[in-house]
Amino acid sequence: MTDEQPVTVLFVDDEENILRALKRLMMDEDFIVETASSGEAGLEKLRGLDNVGLIVSDQRMPGMNGAEFLGRSQEFAPFAQRILLTGYSDINATIDAINKGGAGRYISKPWDDQELVNTIRTALEQYAQGSEKRRLNDIISNQKKELEEWNDNLKKRLLQSTATIREQSQAIKSLDERSPLTILSRTFDNFFEIMGDRNAVHARTVSTLVTDVARKMGLDSETVAIFRLAALLHDAGKFGSLVSNLNKHLEEMSESEAIEYRQHPLRGEEMFSQVEELAGIGPLIRHHHESYDGNGFPGRLQGDAIPLGARLITIADHIEKAARSVEHNRADYALMSARFRGGTLLDPQLVTRFQGITKVVYFEGKKSGSHFEVEVGPLELAPGMTIARDVESGSGVLLMQRGCVLDQASVILIRSHYRKNPPPQGIFVQVVED
Repeated sequence: MTDEQPVTVLFVDDEENILRALKRLMMDEDFIVETASSGEAGLEKLRGLDNVGLIVSDQRMPGMNGAEFLGRSQEFAPFAQRILLTGYSDINATIDAINKGGAGRYISKPWDDQELVNTIRTALEQYAQGSEKRRLNDIISNQKKELEEWNDNLKKRLLQSTATIREQSQAIKSLDERSPLTILSRTFDNFFEIMGDRNAVHARTVSTLVTDVARKMGLDSETVAIFRLAALLHDAGKFGSLVSNLNKHLEEMSESEAIEYRQHPLRGEEMFSQVEELAGIGPLIRHHHESYDGNGFPGRLQGDAIPLGARLITIADHIEKAARSVEHNRADYALMSARFRGGTLLDPQLVTRFQGITKVVYFEGKKSGSHFEVEVGPLELAPGMTIARDVESGSGVLLMQRGCVLDQASVILIRSHYRKNPPPQGIFVQVVED
């Protein structure tokens, strides 16, 4: 018997008084009793029954006999136990029922009531054991299949990671090892590695993302080196300032903090303006907070007017911060977040180029094509995201139902309520792996 659904026992006999007697005998048993007055009626009834654990049939019936019925019943209830009720003279039919009909036992008529009840209980225990064994086998089979898929995905990701590392090593070797840019990149990279804090990890990750994309775009080695160093130093203007360790969204900052924060791209450009060899990184550092739609700072540049290196740094910066904001499924969430900001904050044509390297950097070995949800803060929301759970304010007011797709108005609504009356949890959004 299963916890989900009670088991059913089907009795088939052409004599109504015997069926009534069987039903009375089974009144106190913990299963559903169904009856049929012929083999044909029994087959028809089996078509609509679920979880049939036992079929008990008389042998001598007009039309289809018991042995034939039990044999044909396997089509509709293949895992059910089967018992044949037969007279002493029906030895050949009994053999047929066992050999062809799948009967596990026969009981002679007239039967002993207690013996029949005990036999039925034993048969149902055997059915339950078989059902549990099949359930466990299904679990093992599914887990084996999932493990094989996970291993296949892991192999693909590891091969991708290995290829990326090899390509990056070859690209670095192709640069002039004695050039000022290469020496400075190594110096600052080692410096950030030794620092090891949140800002250092951010700088090195952004540099890795930008370098890989720039190289795969076919840019010349000198340009790749400039982009690499600019990405590594894009936040250098924060060093020694009030916002050096300020991990807030611009919308959360006070007026004085926002003013100070908006100065760091200009300060970073100025830091390196007197070094001739670093002249190429200044504009990229200056404009890495410009928005593709023209609403960024400090110059409110728009579209292709923003230097290519700065657009790449902006995307990498956003991906790193988005990945850092969630605990799991970082690559897919960060890529989705970047995708939804294509055309506003980010260059939509360049966002897609970050997919491969992002999955390498934030590799988690998940099964491909999986659906999942992540918890984010209200300022991480963007139009196009799908709500995974109902969103409520701190006072329990329903703001957005599960399954709704956010637009700009709903994003503003949720942010407003979270600012005025925040609940203890964030917002859960759906993510689908590409």
